[in-house]
Amino acid sequence: MAAAQPGPPIDWRALFASPVGRCPRPRFWLAAGSLFVVAGLYEAVSDETVKLATFWFVYPAVLASAACVASKRLHDRGKSGWWAALVLIGVALIWRAPDTARLLLAAPILVWSAVELVMLQGEEGANRFGPNPG
Repeated sequence: MAAAQPGPPIDWRALFASPVGRCPRPRFWLAAGSLFVVAGLYEAVSDETVKLATFWFVYPAVLASAACVASKRLHDRGKSGWWAALVLIGVALIWRAPDTARLLLAAPILVWSAVELVMLQGEEGANRFGPNPG
């Protein structure tokens, strides 16, 4: 029995900085988890003075990277990357201190996002966004 061939090496710059192409589930899990860890660490170790000075640099970079990663994953599912905006809105609604109204707005978005991005497989073969990354 032949050993499984490893996939191509991860191009980290393209993964986090470009919305072009496709991203398979395992790579999406790794990238999304990394972004949550970065944002969580930033929130945990930054005091209010540091956040005041750096917030407008850190979060735009994290959100842009998240949009690129989500876009690629949506492309793998055969959907437009513009749906990533809805995913980011859902996350933003509950990020710091969700109240009941925001949670009610975010819940359907986040459930759809979890199913679409995390659970479902990408399209077989090539699609309009590129070859199968798997």
